Formats: sequence, C-alpha cells, structure tokens
Amino acid sequence: MFFSKMEGLGNDYIYLNCLHYRPHNLPKLAQTLSRRRFGVGADGIICICPSIKGDFAMEMYNADGSQGEMCGNGIRCLGKYVYDKGLTDRHELTIETAGGVRTLFLHMDELGAVEEVTVNMGKAVIAPHRQYTVDHLSFVGTPVSVGNPHLILYWDDLNSAPVKSIGRQLEHHPDFPNRTNVEFISVPTRDNIHMRVWERGSGETFACGTGACAAFAASYHDGLCENAVTMHLTGGALILSYQDNDIYMRGPARMVYEGEISWGNFSLTSGEK
Repeated sequence: MFFSKMEGLGNDYIYLNCLHYRPHNLPKLAQTLSRRRFGVGADGIICICPSIKGDFAMEMYNADGSQGEMCGNGIRCLGKYVYDKGLTDRHELTIETAGGVRTLFLHMDELGAVEEVTVNMGKAVIAPHRQYTVDHLSFVGTPVSVGNPHLILYWDDLNSAPVKSIGRQLEHHPDFPNRTNVEFISVPTRDNIHMRVWERGSGETFACGTGACAAFAASYHDGLCENAVTMHLTGGALILSYQDNDIYMRGPARMVYEGEISWGNFSLTSGEK
C-alpha cells in the first residue's frame, strides 16, 4: 500500500489514494500508522475518496482512530496531492467532507506545483460564553463550530498555558458529546492572534486549521480583531479573513515523503504516539 506523508504548518497526515481501493479497518490503520516511533508517525490519516457532491471526498481519522469531520491543514494538503499527482488540472476544487463541502483555490510556485491553498471554510457558529472549572482553575470558554467542535479559551501567557492537562480534560467535557478541540489564544494586536491547540483524538499539535478559524471567529465576534488577521501557531502562520460572512484560510501545503507499507503484515506493536 502506497502512502504520502504531507504537512501543513507541522500538522502532519498520512495520505492514502482510496479512489479505486479502500483499505480495511481504517480506524485501526490510523492508530497503527500514526505512532511516532512504531509507525510512520502522524496526527492521523486522510483518505482521498470518490465524491458525488464534489471533485473529491476527504475522509480523515485522528491518531487514536476516531473519525473527524474536517481538517483545515489536511484539506489544503489534499488539494496539493490531487493536483500535483495529475488527478485534476483544475485550480479551483470542491472537496466533500463530513463537515460539509469546501471550496479550494490552489496557488502555484514557479515550477507549477501547489505551494499554498486558500480554503473557503464556510460560516462559524458561535455559542454564548460559559464558565468552566478544571483543576481548581475557572475560566470563560467560547464554543464554536466550523463543521467540527471547538472550545476557545483566552489565555494571557501561551508559553505557560496548561494545554495538555486542561485540554485533555475539556476534550471530554459533558458539553461536548462527541468531544471537542480546545484552543488557547491570545490577541496582542487587532491583526495578530497567537494560538496553541489540543486536538481531539491527537493531543497537542503544531497547528489546527479549523481551530484557527474558530479562534478567529470568536475573536472577531468579541470585537478583539479586524476582519483579516495573521494567525500564529506553533508550526507557522495562516492568513484568515472574512468575505461575505465566510471564513477564508490561506496557508502552505507540503509533501514530506512517500513510501510503501504492507498493511497485512504491519507490526501492531503497542507504543506511545
């Protein structure tokens, strides 16, 4: 089975071409391949599948085997994958996801390969603020949906933010029956936002595209930023803007390497991600 390792801002996924063949037991495959020391190593796997609603469909599984609705960094890399591999010659694509259909705009480098991708991420649904208490700490959070669930926390010092301890607990908070991603953000200026993220099913990651959009939506809704910002994440920066009430996200997509594995004989040795 051939695979491609791709990343957007360090948010890395293993890509499988499932247009003509679909591997069995994708949740277990995601768990096995995502292990950093015992597998390929990634935040999960993304399958490129046929679609009747768009040009292609994206099916994603987190590192723990759970299925996600949408992945902002992952969908940018999918756009690069299908274009650079000659599966399409179009610069504007529609991708079906479990969180809805998204439109991609591909930006080329001087050699004609996809360098960056802009995604129309659609509209954010922002719920009222509410108070949360974890480990004797009380703080206000903002639930936001951009096709998948997020909880936005304003945090003054991101370097010392307890992302792992609080993020892990809030992921499983009763308010979120399907679990949630948790974003810790600070807004130092009206055109810059800084963020760290605890991703549902994967732990702290270098970046989260949908989380960046959710954080931008919450900050704009609260009057803290302009309608276009640079979102600074551990793995790099995204450009986010509002256009006709939809959020547009622009960022890089990069191929890391490709290889071949035998899934039937692949080691299932347990190990920490």
